[in-house]
Amino acid sequence: MFPSTSSTIRFIHRVRGFAHSSVPREALPVPQLPYFIQRNSRGSIPVYTDIRNAGTRYLVLIRNVEGNVNALAGDIKASLFPQGSPEAQRLKLDIVRQRHIVLRGGRWKHHVTNWLKEKGF
Repeated sequence: MFPSTSSTIRFIHRVRGFAHSSVPREALPVPQLPYFIQRNSRGSIPVYTDIRNAGTRYLVLIRNVEGNVNALAGDIKASLFPQGSPEAQRLKLDIVRQRHIVLRGGRWKHHVTNWLKEKGF
């Protein structure tokens, strides 16, 4: 009359949105780069905006970089925008405590997030 216990548990998990826990996941390939950016607890890339001076100063922060932060800063400077473009000329990078990168000069949060996704993060 009632289904078996294991199918009932799987059904309950699927109803509550936990289907991923009952199905084995394959490991995602990790890019072989000298730096790594781990996703936050909500599963998104840790790229944030910080608006200062009543909206006149717009900063983009990349937090919790593991590995060689200088290599990531160099890659962003070299390949986020085409060389010689106005955006590339305005882009300024700062490294904070060898764990975070601050980008100044424009509103580039979505550009940085898409660039990191293309890299495999």
